[in-house]
Amino acid sequence: MTKTTASAPVLSPRALNRATLDRQLLLRRSGLSAKAAVGHLLGLQAQNVKPPYYALAARLDGFAPEELSELMADREVVRIVTMRSTIHTHTAEDCLILRPLVQPARDRELINFRKGLQGVDLDRLAVLARDLVEAEPRTMKQLREALLTEWPDADPQALAIAARCKLPLVQVTPRGLWGRSGQVALTTAEHWLGRPAGPASAGPAPAGPTPTDPASAGPASAGPASTGPASAGPVPTEPTPDATVLRYLAAFGPASVKDMQTWAGLTRLRDAFERLRPRLRIFRDENGVELFDLPDAPRPTEDTPAPPRFLPEFDNLLLSHADRTRVVPQEYWGRSWQGNQAYRTLLVDGFLAGVWKLTGDTLVVEPLGRLTKAEQKDVTAEGQRMLATLHPGTSYDIRFGTVVGG
Repeated sequence: MTKTTASAPVLSPRALNRATLDRQLLLRRSGLSAKAAVGHLLGLQAQNVKPPYYALAARLDGFAPEELSELMADREVVRIVTMRSTIHTHTAEDCLILRPLVQPARDRELINFRKGLQGVDLDRLAVLARDLVEAEPRTMKQLREALLTEWPDADPQALAIAARCKLPLVQVTPRGLWGRSGQVALTTAEHWLGRPAGPASAGPAPAGPTPTDPASAGPASAGPASTGPASAGPVPTEPTPDATVLRYLAAFGPASVKDMQTWAGLTRLRDAFERLRPRLRIFRDENGVELFDLPDAPRPTEDTPAPPRFLPEFDNLLLSHADRTRVVPQEYWGRSWQGNQAYRTLLVDGFLAGVWKLTGDTLVVEPLGRLTKAEQKDVTAEGQRMLATLHPGTSYDIRFGTVVGG
């Protein structure tokens, strides 16, 4: 611990909880547009199709799923593998900014498949794969089969994964559209969006809107959303890691270096934090870990009310810090997972307190501990609001029961 860190103010888990919930638009619903919110949050986890819609329903006032679906249809937002090698929904601008930034992680991922890629020229593979998917969107199966004709002795799965790692491949619509979806078909981000990504070392991009100023415009919210097809336009300014650090803190801070590395799936971000140190406030958690934050970012008091929120599986709130105790009580670690199955999560008083599922015409809520009658009433009211937002006109019962193993 440095002398500076030793003298830095201490933030309790509850203080960190309230600060992070505020940045995540979860203390109070925001008036941001869907596009501005996706930009401010640096994307939404989207391993499955529905989570981004549930994530915004929990965060935005007046949100309708058609708003995000139309943005996707108009190529204002896209689905692409970025943080932690997982699919995210990003604004078009952030797709072109963040995908090059995480390329080192994609290169490391390829190491796991080197045995199946012996004798494969990866640069040539990237050229061939680009030609294939830009001629027409391809499924992973189609991509495997086409690349096998060039390298018949290679592992088919490894060939397709190599293409995904070497190229910024987006999932084209109708995949991801609300109420429609479809199989995964891929093309390059540059081809889909009609503009190239810049080099990862170019200058900084503006930070996103702060949660306390819903009217402010973030990097993805300048002007109304386009209702026409994507067209070539100015190439967005590519950030250094420094600019992304500032945006990460605006959405997830206060945070440590390891926290951001966990979020991004990257390593060696310490230098960026050190360059920014003179511009940041320094705190520490109760274990003495150094935390960085934007000087003017909101840090609400510990007694700030935090209403219940229904979150999707894989919500980034629960996945973007090395130390997750700011949201997940230690006694509940691992309770929102069973094997490879992740459950949709419920926050009560700002912390993980249960899991939930929709089955037939019933919303089933399983608390992980005891809820008071007042808390059950508030959870029920929030469940009704969520259902009315995402499934208007459909009648659901709400009951407290078993989700895990049920």
